[in-house]
Amino acid sequence: MEPKKTFIETIQEGYTFKGDSIILGGAMLEKTCLLDNLVRIPLKTLNRHGLIAGATGSGKTKTLQILAEQLSEKGVPSLLMDIKGDLSGIAVPSEGHAKIDERHAKIGIPFTPSGSPIEFFSLSEEKGARLRATVTEFGPVLFSKILGLNDTQSGIVAIIFKYCDDRDLPLLNLADFKKTLQYLAGEGKAEMQDEYGLITSASVGTIMRKVVELEQQGADAFFGEISFDVDDLCLVDEDGKGVVSIIRLTDIQDRPKLFSTFMLQVLAEIYASFPEAGDLDKPKLVLFIDEAHLVFDEASDALLDQIEAIVKLIRSKGVGVFFVTQNPSDIPSEVLSQLGLKIQHSLRAFTAKDRKDIKLAAENYPLTDFYDVDNLLTELGIGEALVTALNEKGIPTPLVHTLLRAPQSRMDVLTDSEINGFIRNSKMVRKYNEEVDRESAFEILSAKIKKANSAEMEEKRLQQREAGRNVSTRSRREKSAIEKIMSNTTTRQIGRTVARELTRGLLGVLGIK
Repeated sequence: MEPKKTFIETIQEGYTFKGDSIILGGAMLEKTCLLDNLVRIPLKTLNRHGLIAGATGSGKTKTLQILAEQLSEKGVPSLLMDIKGDLSGIAVPSEGHAKIDERHAKIGIPFTPSGSPIEFFSLSEEKGARLRATVTEFGPVLFSKILGLNDTQSGIVAIIFKYCDDRDLPLLNLADFKKTLQYLAGEGKAEMQDEYGLITSASVGTIMRKVVELEQQGADAFFGEISFDVDDLCLVDEDGKGVVSIIRLTDIQDRPKLFSTFMLQVLAEIYASFPEAGDLDKPKLVLFIDEAHLVFDEASDALLDQIEAIVKLIRSKGVGVFFVTQNPSDIPSEVLSQLGLKIQHSLRAFTAKDRKDIKLAAENYPLTDFYDVDNLLTELGIGEALVTALNEKGIPTPLVHTLLRAPQSRMDVLTDSEINGFIRNSKMVRKYNEEVDRESAFEILSAKIKKANSAEMEEKRLQQREAGRNVSTRSRREKSAIEKIMSNTTTRQIGRTVARELTRGLLGVLGIK
């Protein structure tokens, strides 16, 4: 019988790779960091996605920062969704600290302060290159899923897209979509029925309400031109470092619909436009989605299905997706099962539900003879985590209590003046911050309706003029009879009422409100 491996043998065998890797930290046993027993993550499997979980204040954001800057050093670009506004410091070198030196001495690796090349992006009024996409680029299926429509309503959305495609009507923003929907339910109803069939007013009303709900979360700022090119997320600077793209989302924390809409569109666009990559030595791009529960909490079942499908498929494009959240249970089990790298920070056990969640969280990790995982999850210090990854053959590595290295970049945010300096020098800001408002479905259909109304008004005026000529030929006797009747006080009042109703009817015929 083969002798049982020691902890050090298990770690050294499980975390030694032939290909390139990044160093996450040092292995710990019984609260002691074992010098030079490093926890490495192979670059080759970082397109197999990952999870960074843990309670507030346990160090999740700094772990994200460590991964992004290590990837950058290896020439791998990344996209960081910065909801809390605390990731901008990755752009400049760390000021250093005695405790950082002490930590790295325990791990057995040098500490070298450095910053990463960055680009700032924004979905709203935050400083950075504006991210936009047209309604047309979403397509009817994805647009319907975002709105949470049923099959009948989704069919109407598909017809609207088809109608616009057939007539070269650009659907650039939500105003274009709403105008087209209104037109086909009103002035263009006959045209719609002849070519595509009848749509019910109830379905139209539901779709319109869903679009308005999306608008209220600020999505009208996201839809439009210039459309963002996802290839601009895959940049490498002149020193061979991967560019870290930071999307500043601090002002949309209370608008989860906009956040999930954007995230899904980015994933779908990457999947649609990136070629199949095969088995790469390192990923083309890694996405970090902070506060990931915001994506899943508000998502409809259809939207969740779409996210799950894309997460499963996008790794074949050489793209990794990392979800950052408080508890693994925040992530749907179908998505969680796809995550190869798991970094678990401490969890808090204040209630019976907390203890149950901790037990469930422990079940997401490989069995181990070296740790009592349930208890350890509540005892992890700041900057410590339980780690398991995939080795180069795709097999989960042993679970290891890890003392994480410190970020080489600043563990604080940039000042406003520093951010302004990066914005001034940004190629992406110059490329995307010019707002374009070319003629689209809204303007084209508005002009069409105006022209049709003008023609209809002119025809009614002509008809009224002709009717007026006929009235003028009536005999004076008729006029005298009416005057006699109107001389009576009671009859005069009735006459005024009749005249008023006739006038309203005439103005209604003429289209005057």
